[in-house]
Amino acid sequence: MTIQPWPNPTPLQRGDLVHVAATSSALDGDQTMLDGLTVLESWGLHVLRPELSSRQWGYLAGTDQERRGDLVSAAGKAQLLACARGGWGAARLLEEHMPWQPGWMLGFSDITALLWSRLAAGYSGGVHGPLLTTLAKEPNWSQERLRQLLFGETVPALHGGGLGGGRVQGPLIAANLTVASHLIGSQHVPDLTGAILILEDVGEAPYRIDRLLTHWRLSGLLQKVGGIGFGSFSGCDDDERPRDQCFTLQQVLRERTDDLNIPRVIDLPVGHLCGNAALPMGALAELDGDKGWLNLLI
Repeated sequence: MTIQPWPNPTPLQRGDLVHVAATSSALDGDQTMLDGLTVLESWGLHVLRPELSSRQWGYLAGTDQERRGDLVSAAGKAQLLACARGGWGAARLLEEHMPWQPGWMLGFSDITALLWSRLAAGYSGGVHGPLLTTLAKEPNWSQERLRQLLFGETVPALHGGGLGGGRVQGPLIAANLTVASHLIGSQHVPDLTGAILILEDVGEAPYRIDRLLTHWRLSGLLQKVGGIGFGSFSGCDDDERPRDQCFTLQQVLRERTDDLNIPRVIDLPVGHLCGNAALPMGALAELDGDKGWLNLLI
C-alpha cells in the first residue's frame, strides 16, 4: 500500500509576502538572518524584516508564547513562512493546537517538528531546506534549487551513492533523525507508509544513531517506508574509540536498514553541510537505490 502524495501549494510570484518565524534557539545577532532575507528579496519577494536578535528567553528565541506568536501572526497572511534558525524549541510549541494554514514553510533541523506536524495535519507546502541564517551561505545551485521549487519550476535530480534495492515512487518526507525520533508516539508523525524517507543529522556518535534507528525499528515505523535516503551526518563518526571497538557511521546506517529490502541511497546533499538541497514535504518522488539518485515527479 502506498499513500498518495500531497499537492504543492500555488507557486510563489514576485511580490508575495514572506513572514519570519524564530521558533527555536536564540539568534546570535541579526546579520546572517538578514543576509538570508536579502536572497529572498532578490527573487522579488516582499519580506517583513523583524527585530529578533534581542528576543531571548534562556537559550530560546523568546518565550513559548512569543515564538508561537510568530506562527499565529503569519497564518493566512504570508505566502511563505521562513524559519530563522534551528537548535531547539520548536517541538515545545506543539503542546498547543497549531493554526496551520495553506502556504509554504521553509526550514530544517529543529524545524523538522513543525514540518512534520503540518504534514500530519494534512497541509502540504513544507520545504525541508535552508534556514534564513544559512541560506546566504548556500552554494548557487542550492539557492537556485530552492527558488525553482518555490516558484513552481522543475528542479534537477539529486545524486548520492546507491546501496541497491531497485526503484520506488512515493511521497517524500525528510527529517532530522534526532528531532523526528522524539516525535514518535505523538500525533505529529505523518503517515510513512510507502514514503521515501530522507534522514540527516549532526554531532551524533554512531552508537546514538544506532539507538535512534533501533527506536524506529521497535516502533515499526522504519518497516513502513518504501525507500530511504541518507543525507549528511556531519560530525557523526566516533573519533575517540579504536576502530576495532566501535562501528563506523556507515556501518550503522547500512546494518540497521539492510534487512528492509528497499531502495537505499547514501550521501545525498541534504543536511547540515553547506549544500542543503531543498525537498518538498509530501511531494511525489522517485528513489533509485541502484543508480543512487532522488528525483521529484512534480
